[in-house]
Amino acid sequence: MAFNFKSEEDVKAYLKNIYMEYRFGCESEKNGNACHLLGDYNEGIKRDIETAANIYKANCDERNWPRSCAKFGGYVATGKGCEKDYVEAFKYLEKSCTLNDPKGCVQAGTLATVKSVNLEEDKVKQIKKGMEMFKKACHEYKEEPGCFLLASIYMGGLKEFIEPDLRKAYKLNFKSCEMGNPFACANLSQMHARGEGAQKNEKMADTFKERALILHKELAELQKQLQFQQGIKT
Repeated sequence: MAFNFKSEEDVKAYLKNIYMEYRFGCESEKNGNACHLLGDYNEGIKRDIETAANIYKANCDERNWPRSCAKFGGYVATGKGCEKDYVEAFKYLEKSCTLNDPKGCVQAGTLATVKSVNLEEDKVKQIKKGMEMFKKACHEYKEEPGCFLLASIYMGGLKEFIEPDLRKAYKLNFKSCEMGNPFACANLSQMHARGEGAQKNEKMADTFKERALILHKELAELQKQLQFQQGIKT
């Protein structure tokens, strides 16, 4: 059946069809992907956050679907559709990372390295566990935020708990810069300018500064395009 997406009735019919498809795939076929999509449908289309949370949780618990583990972990971390509980949230985010979800690794690492969040008595142990999540995201999955966030820690972002290591920070910032993060490129520029964690080299400092400015401009233009597209009424 062909749908005319300029027709309100056709759009409603299409959404009803995919809802039934996801529900059948999840409830009858026990398909993890269908269950996750059903959760997304409840979250994004029906705006039924509590039902979405329950679906994500069940899909993680029963079918070990990594993206659902990460979604539910994110819900619990913020109290979205369920009770807020950092320890419970980390359990699900860590599971998503163990099940090889790159974004779940970044989320788990982020939660574990927040100063105000207490997941276990030994704060240093907690932060190091988060750093391992960032390492996995960065090195195994090339998930850029994992590289940048880990670099930030080695640059002294948590110096009261973790000894800064500017050489490691440089390597991670370089990787992040290569993947398009302007702030990582700016860090490299400053490190070369000061001779911190890298050879003092004004030419390299200028090169990375220029790269940072180009990337920042590109991101700003992309953001404008997205905002423009969101503002168009069809």
